[in-house]
Amino acid sequence: MEVNTTTTVPAGPPTRNHSYTPHHLHSERHRHSHGHFPSKTILIIIALVTLVTVLFIIFVVLFLIHRQKSFSKNGTCEEDSRELHDTSSRLITSTTLNSSPDAKSGCLNGGNLSRTPAPKFRGVQVFTYRELEIATDGFSEANVIGSNGIGGHGLMYRGVLSDGTMAAIKLLHTEGKQGERAFRIAVDLLSRLHSPHSVELLGYCADQHHRLLIFEYMPNGTLHYHLHTLNDQTRPLDWWARMRIALDCARALEFLHEHAVSPVIHRDFKSNNVLLDQNLRAKVSDFGLPKMGSDKRNGQVSTRMLGTTGYLAPEYAMGKLTTKSDVYSYGVVLLELLTGRVPVDIKRAPGEHVLVSWALPRLTNREKVIEMVDPALRGQYSKKDLIQVKFGFV
Repeated sequence: MEVNTTTTVPAGPPTRNHSYTPHHLHSERHRHSHGHFPSKTILIIIALVTLVTVLFIIFVVLFLIHRQKSFSKNGTCEEDSRELHDTSSRLITSTTLNSSPDAKSGCLNGGNLSRTPAPKFRGVQVFTYRELEIATDGFSEANVIGSNGIGGHGLMYRGVLSDGTMAAIKLLHTEGKQGERAFRIAVDLLSRLHSPHSVELLGYCADQHHRLLIFEYMPNGTLHYHLHTLNDQTRPLDWWARMRIALDCARALEFLHEHAVSPVIHRDFKSNNVLLDQNLRAKVSDFGLPKMGSDKRNGQVSTRMLGTTGYLAPEYAMGKLTTKSDVYSYGVVLLELLTGRVPVDIKRAPGEHVLVSWALPRLTNREKVIEMVDPALRGQYSKKDLIQVKFGFV
């Protein structure tokens, strides 16, 4: 079992790597080895956990739907609220029925991984290593804006291309045939995925032994930075900005799951992989990149575990991957937007270390729901909406 603990920061202010390594499932293996739980019992437990997970996500999505009159003061807020509801509902419905796209056709994190991409990739520019060396001032340390991500270990640099375009340039450290294959599949996939809510691949470099990916530059960095690394250079995201980000993320995942030529499972959706442009609109990065060792059976991807602790869906721990895994992670990001808390924080009091475990019992309690809201908002949100959602759920 392998865990991807990478953090992708294509642009913006520096961020800390808040990925955590999950605990191995020692207790689960212990129970299996002693035969305490028959397979039927395990399946029932998984089903119940999945049901609770889906209900939790539905509730959080409902929480973020605002119908208060204040929406009308901003011309697009009411429309965004309705679209968040519609998009999130479609996202949830597609994973709770037996109609998930990965079960219908080849998923790029499943059966289609084995195919070899064409040597030329449409819609992206091919760069020489020398061009990118010039763009980054010789890969100057002053231009480093991130590390460890985009399908391999390496550094991300800010650079200016020959036409004046600002770009995020990822210098990869590929190893052997697997690394080369992963790079080619990444370019093939990213060159065919075009959505206003995903970070665009501008080009690539395969010059001698050098392997680089060139992405559009996102000047405001990661959502994680804006939620959890507040300082004199940043100010808290207001409520409506958080609503728009939630909507953009829902649109991005809907595109990957439902509208891509071959459906894509993100596998590591988290606030560090949500990037913000100059208008604080969100785009998703590091999606669907090749991870070796997956095997598709009966509409599910049997795979080594990859992802980040705090964002992993419960059923993922059993080695089965579907679009539900992304939807669960989306729910965790929504909780981050709501509370301003990180998914795992061992510095907090006992019982508050894991965001989901702390939040679930509070989502149906009127007073505690209000207490959950990020203090950085300073009360600038709709308490009426919180109360209405609470009564509508119980």
